[in-house]
Amino acid sequence: MTKTPETEISPRPALLLLPNVFGDVAHHSLFLPASVDKAVATIDGLIAESAGGGRQFLNRFQTKKPPHAIPIALLNEHTNDEEIDFLLDPIRKGGRWGLISDGGMPCIADPGSKLVMRARSLSIVVQAFVGPSSLMLSLMLSGFPAQRFNFLGYLPEEPQAREKEIAILEKNAKQLSCTQIFIEAPYRNKHTLESLVNVLNGSTSLCVAWDLTMPTQGVLSQTIEIWKKSPLPNLEKKNTIFLIA
Repeated sequence: MTKTPETEISPRPALLLLPNVFGDVAHHSLFLPASVDKAVATIDGLIAESAGGGRQFLNRFQTKKPPHAIPIALLNEHTNDEEIDFLLDPIRKGGRWGLISDGGMPCIADPGSKLVMRARSLSIVVQAFVGPSSLMLSLMLSGFPAQRFNFLGYLPEEPQAREKEIAILEKNAKQLSCTQIFIEAPYRNKHTLESLVNVLNGSTSLCVAWDLTMPTQGVLSQTIEIWKKSPLPNLEKKNTIFLIA
């Protein structure tokens, strides 16, 4: 009996890990492959971080039912672990559901990984589809060494703890020759960038990348010595990636 490859589009029950575009771009086909269109056309429901983001995603595609008729379930920082089985129940009953984040790839720095782990323990088919990743895009654009890199998620919110963590990241970057990557909540971007410039040594390289793939995209990759002599970019309300090398 021939086994269906996990990358093949089929009508069988499954959890589909679907990439999303960054921002309100006009044409998703510039950033998402045709396989995503084919996959979305088969789903019975969508698991998203927010109802608005999920509806915006569905409206980009041809769907088996009108987009407004496709149910959306929420999985975000407010979701309890006890709700994971509830989210997977429609798939166990024969449905095909997609999982998205508000932008980029699901399961990266969001709660989606718990859903995937539980789905696999229940022998639910899980399929992943190719799309943009802010982590990979920023690493490519930074010019920093990419043979070894470490993604830390979010830094501590408290200023002293954050500065202590920054010093540890710098030490690891130098001793391990390992590029350090982290993200930040948009409203903390300004304070985080200021902390980085103040704490890091002048010879350390810092890259800041924001609004990737969007018309407002920006990437600055330079030593702290140069950062201190330059005006800092306005990162207010911008999705930003920070890299230290």
